[in-house]
Amino acid sequence: MCKKIHYVILFGLYISFLSAQTRTEKDLLGEKQIPNNAYYGVQTARALENFQISGMTTQFYPDYVKAFAMVKLAAARANAEDGRLKKDRLAAIEKACQAVMDGKYHDQFLVDLYQGGAGTSANMNVNEVLANIGLEMSGHKKGEYQYLEPHDDLNMGQSTNDVYPTAIKVALLLHNDKLIKEADLLAKAFHKKGDEFKDILKMGRTEGQDAVPMTMGQEFHAFGNQLDAEIAALRKVEVFLCEQNMGATAIGTGITASPGYAEKVATHLAKITGKPIVMSKDLIAATSSQQGFVIYSSTLKSMAVAMSKISSDLIFLASGPRAGIFEINLPALQPGSSIMPGKVNPVMPELMNEVCFKVIGNDLTVTLAAHSGLLQLNAFEPVEAIAMMESQGLFFKTFPLFRKNCIEGITANKSVQNHYMERSVGIVTALNPVLGYEKTTELAKEALETNKGILEIIREKKLLTEDQIKKLLDPASLTGQK
Repeated sequence: MCKKIHYVILFGLYISFLSAQTRTEKDLLGEKQIPNNAYYGVQTARALENFQISGMTTQFYPDYVKAFAMVKLAAARANAEDGRLKKDRLAAIEKACQAVMDGKYHDQFLVDLYQGGAGTSANMNVNEVLANIGLEMSGHKKGEYQYLEPHDDLNMGQSTNDVYPTAIKVALLLHNDKLIKEADLLAKAFHKKGDEFKDILKMGRTEGQDAVPMTMGQEFHAFGNQLDAEIAALRKVEVFLCEQNMGATAIGTGITASPGYAEKVATHLAKITGKPIVMSKDLIAATSSQQGFVIYSSTLKSMAVAMSKISSDLIFLASGPRAGIFEINLPALQPGSSIMPGKVNPVMPELMNEVCFKVIGNDLTVTLAAHSGLLQLNAFEPVEAIAMMESQGLFFKTFPLFRKNCIEGITANKSVQNHYMERSVGIVTALNPVLGYEKTTELAKEALETNKGILEIIREKKLLTEDQIKKLLDPASLTGQK
């Protein structure tokens, strides 16, 4: 009997302990125990159970978390202007949003990036966390939602269907600035090499065959200019990310939002982000359309195509060292083989190619998700967000490595390039104005048949003086730079 009483007492103590460590929250599915130290609430807890997929959560992308806080802050200020949100509740929301924008509490945004429900779980995670941060900052306990409610206050005049895509767009805008900065540094590194190599004459190639002379400087400036064009495109497409559908609520009709709220929230969001945010002209169209995401993703893909081509060119130019082109040296970063002694691989251009392949694949994901939306909503925005933010992040992390560990350390093999210039049949094109097409054709044929260089034959036949040869092969005039 005593033992039974003892167990009853222990069980009671255990229940008391648990109740001290948790709080009870409820939703339409019933009650649920939430850890007292958690700022999230019941709907987040259910999402944590339902979507254990990738292990990557909202907090994985800090700009994404900050974007949500910016959107909620703009919405709260717009609602306060309309007289719907009380001043004390606005103050609590502003403090909570600012804290998150400052980088605090990010560990509470725990919903897996892969989720069903068109982003509802991510939105409710934000609503619950901001509500509980605001409650604590106002002297209340977590879960005392009578003072600040996740739905009625944090989600006032909103729906996941306008909050979620707007937050994604803001996150992409925030990270686009950082990506462009790194891309610009990489482009400048190419141009610096272009200046360094401006007087090194080499053979250009088309379809893998000898073409006409150019300078190595022109080649590297061309790399830089290709990237410059992609950077310009990334800046231009921001206009499609700046058009947002806040105030659309569920499907674009604005139900639960007050008149004028949509315009006001756009104005506040523009001030908060420093970006020219505007309200869409047609909120129903904007809620179902994925145009901004498709265009931005395709621009990232275009950058991937350009960078992959450049990387492959560098691999080809550095091929060898004895049985390849070997016009340039890439920095040696690590041994290249577990079986072949002395082998060093072009690991950084290879890495860049891998990243580019992934970005190109991510663009297909966005395309498939965008065209699969049904009627007034696209339920697949979560995977679009994942794809685009991953592409941004991959470029952002790879560009500085590629710049520092590859481009800045490239050197030219002048002797190899001089050898190609001396022996290439392609030089005959530059001799056309002096010797004529028929004569240069004969020289090209003889060079191929005898395995001699064009200049070697010219010297043997005394067709040109050394002074004439020197003038013809002047890098500036020969390559169109005069």
